[in-house]
Amino acid sequence: MTLQRLIHSADGTLLAPLRIGGFLLVTVAAVAILGGLADALHLTSPAMGPLLSSWIVLIALVVAHVVMLRVVEKRDWSSMGLGRNDARAMPLIIGAFLGALAIGVPSVILLTAGWLRPMEAAGSAAGWWGFAAWMALFLAPAALWEELAFRGYIFDVLRRALGAPAALGSTSILFGVIHWNNPGAGLRPLVLVSLAGVFLGAVVLATQSVYAAWTAHFAWNWVMAALLHSDVSGFLPSTPPGYRVMDSGPDWLTGGTWGPEGGAAAGVGMAAGLGFLYVRSKRRARAGELPS
Repeated sequence: MTLQRLIHSADGTLLAPLRIGGFLLVTVAAVAILGGLADALHLTSPAMGPLLSSWIVLIALVVAHVVMLRVVEKRDWSSMGLGRNDARAMPLIIGAFLGALAIGVPSVILLTAGWLRPMEAAGSAAGWWGFAAWMALFLAPAALWEELAFRGYIFDVLRRALGAPAALGSTSILFGVIHWNNPGAGLRPLVLVSLAGVFLGAVVLATQSVYAAWTAHFAWNWVMAALLHSDVSGFLPSTPPGYRVMDSGPDWLTGGTWGPEGGAAAGVGMAAGLGFLYVRSKRRARAGELPS
C-alpha cells in the first residue's frame, strides 16, 4: 500500500479524518496565537473577556476554513454554503424567522399559562434598548463561531464522506456534549441541545446556507436573553434591566434553571421548525431547486 493511498481517497482528496484533523490543528494554533497576542496587549478584562474570547475563536475558525477549504482543497466558499449568494437576504430571514419562532412561540404559551412569569429585576426598564444592543453584540459572534465549528467545514466533510444523516447526528450529539459542564446541565437539557443541533443542521441542509443557521442560532438566543431576560443554556449573559422571566412550572416543560430551551416546550417548537424545513425541502426538490 502506497503512502498516496494512506492519505488520499480515490478522487485525490485528503481522507476525511486527515482533513478534520488539519482543521482542528489550525484552529487550536490560531486560538493560541491570538490568545497570546491578546494577553500581551493586555486586552482581556472581566467585562470584555467573554466577548473577546468569542472573537478569538471566531477568527481562528475563519482562518481554519480559509486554510483547509481554499488552500488545501482549493474549493469555492459556495461549495459548503458560505458563498456570497448564500448570505442573501432570504436565507438569513428564513433562519432568523425559524430561530425566533421556535423558542418564542413556546415561551409565549408558557407565559400565558403562568408556567413562565416575569419578575422584577434590578435596573431600570429604560435601559432595555442598551441591554438588547449589548446582547446582540455579544451573541452574534458567539452564534457564528458555534455554527462554523459544528455546521461548517467539519459538517461538510462528514456529509460528503458519510452522508447527511451521519453528519447531522454526529455533530448534533457533540453539540450537546460540549454543554455538559454548563450550570444546570443534565440529561434532559443536553438531549434538547442535541435536538437544537439537529434543527440548526437541518437549516443548513434545507437552505444550503451556513449563514441561515447562524441567524437562526442568533435569533433563538437573542429572544431568550434580550426579550425574555432568561437564562441561556444555564447562563444569564448579563444583568438584565427591569424584569426577568423565571420558570414557575414543571422543569421538564419550562427548562428550569437551564432556561426555556431546556424544556419540552422548546422541543415541540424545534420539531415544528423541522417539519416546516422538511416540507419546504421536499417542495424545492420537486421544483428542481434542490437535489431530491
